[in-house]
Amino acid sequence: MEAEFTFGGPVVWRPTPELVAQSNIKAFMDRRGLADFDELMRWSTEDVGRFWEAVLADLDIRFDRPYERILDTSRGIPWAQWCVGGKLNIVTNCLDKWLGTPAQNRAALRWEGEEGQTRTLTYLDLYYEVNRVANALRSLGLKKGDAIGLYMPMIPEIVIALLAIVKIGGIVLPLFSGYAAPAIATRLIDAEAKALFTADGVYRRGQVVPMKDIADEAVAQSPSVQHVITVKRVGREALPWRAGRDHWWHDLMEGRPTQALSEPTDAEDPLMIIYTSGTTGKPKGAVHTHCGFPIKSAQDIWFGLDLKPSDTLYWVTDMGWMMGPWEVFGTTLLGATMLLYDGAPDYPDPDRLWALVERHAVTVLGISPTLVRALMRYGDEFVKRHDLSSLRLLGSTGEPWNPDPWLWFFHTVGGGRLPIINYSGGTEVSGGIVMGNVLTPLKPTAFSGPVPGMAADVVDDEGRSLRGQVGELVVRQPWIGMTRGFWKDPDRYIQTYWSRFPDVWVHGDWAAVDEDGLWYILGRSDDTIKVAGKRLGPAEVESILVGHPAVSEAAAIGVPDPLKGQEVVCFCVLKPGYAPDEGLREALRERVAQHLGKPLKPREVRFVRDLPKTRNAKVMRRVIRAAYLGQDPGDLSSLENPTAVEEIKRAI
Repeated sequence: MEAEFTFGGPVVWRPTPELVAQSNIKAFMDRRGLADFDELMRWSTEDVGRFWEAVLADLDIRFDRPYERILDTSRGIPWAQWCVGGKLNIVTNCLDKWLGTPAQNRAALRWEGEEGQTRTLTYLDLYYEVNRVANALRSLGLKKGDAIGLYMPMIPEIVIALLAIVKIGGIVLPLFSGYAAPAIATRLIDAEAKALFTADGVYRRGQVVPMKDIADEAVAQSPSVQHVITVKRVGREALPWRAGRDHWWHDLMEGRPTQALSEPTDAEDPLMIIYTSGTTGKPKGAVHTHCGFPIKSAQDIWFGLDLKPSDTLYWVTDMGWMMGPWEVFGTTLLGATMLLYDGAPDYPDPDRLWALVERHAVTVLGISPTLVRALMRYGDEFVKRHDLSSLRLLGSTGEPWNPDPWLWFFHTVGGGRLPIINYSGGTEVSGGIVMGNVLTPLKPTAFSGPVPGMAADVVDDEGRSLRGQVGELVVRQPWIGMTRGFWKDPDRYIQTYWSRFPDVWVHGDWAAVDEDGLWYILGRSDDTIKVAGKRLGPAEVESILVGHPAVSEAAAIGVPDPLKGQEVVCFCVLKPGYAPDEGLREALRERVAQHLGKPLKPREVRFVRDLPKTRNAKVMRRVIRAAYLGQDPGDLSSLENPTAVEEIKRAI
């Protein structure tokens, strides 16, 4: 029995004719004689090869040698290859292409540190710095095919290093800046990394957090690593140092030429391995190529966020999450400006994020629903004290929305005039499966629909299309950003995405499409709760709980029940000024029952001070469920706040 879909609501935003007329997506459609968004979607998913050729043309992606075929599925759809026979080092399109044009003097990167320091690099500056680092890497004997780790704060050097690794034909290995040494070592060992970029430390809420020491501990377990390059970020002295292996960034770059040739690479050569945590087993290394991840990133930013060369994009992220490389490749391929901030978004005051927007004239701001919930606790005044008139679009990703935080973001931050471009996909996708756009109306928490080029559908257990009900999110055609498999683990890749229905990518999310054709993501399908045969997305329960004036955050899980199969158990974080007691606990249980029916009344509501989250602000329900049931929680390396697991255990 499927759960009837109850999200949605009234349309709250419609595009102006001027916005539509000036949009990137409308210009793309006009050049192809496409009348509306529905016609674009049909063409992009039925004539897949021609669509992606059109995207490459409009993005002005230049090849060193033209490709012979845009798409080859002779090895099967899961192993689709793109731009076959083409030679392409993507960094030439990110940087070299802008030389001798007005773009070379445009800001490619703006940066602010938590302590207030700022830097700006133009496209010409970035080109020179990337070349210097590429020459330095080559001087260490590093070459095409070598994996090189990035374990660094969000400082300009992390962008320079990323693009320099690409320039020499290396494989970028982004690592979350909050990882402990064992998590770093696992990934360095699996990728057989030859080198690692790091920093002496990082500022976090006014304190210095060491990084080099953690890097050293990881490298001690990783015999393939021959070089560690350290940026002096916080000025720590007397660091542990090994001669011949350790290099200061500033020493290594001194006197390096500002010109360097890009290594010739095939369009399908590996560009990057991004590891994602699973519920069991070791992390999965998603493999991406020169003509894959960067193209998909730029296309999503271009179509969905309508980013133009005059725009400044700030997405609150870490380079270890796919949204970091996504921002770098997407903005540089489009000739726009990225903003990096290295610090806590509410430090030293709760308005730090809004101050960043004002100070750097951010035009497109992307954050997670969890961060919105955290910031809205401080009230409207911290937003109102800043001039946010530079903003023209808001973006969000990371997890499903609840309506109240969405509406706060829309009205308080966006003034009711800016669309929230909701975005959902994943590391293995190179971006979005579903996304908002500037052509179609928006309802709270909704997506306009699939991203052009993504043949997405919502299906039942037999693979049949569903509308108005909750089902599995799938993709029925290959796309250019699809991972080329898991590093050294092809069987796991097939098992994860392709084993359910023939030649259909099953993403692992619950989704629904409402009567107006708007799409919704309701959480991971492995988070699903099934009570007496009724399948329930946790986001639906959590939205009801967060709608109570006392509740700031909530997580709902399903736990075994001998009669119903499962029952609902909820964990709530309360707003300041509210104390946990039995009366509130019972009121919250009743609230869920009133909205969803008595059979779905939670067995328990527990109060905690924090919920386990990743750095990109996803609530880790599988960890909560494992803690509640006393089971092994699996890989915890991506948790931002591991102490929250103990919070759950104490609450039980």
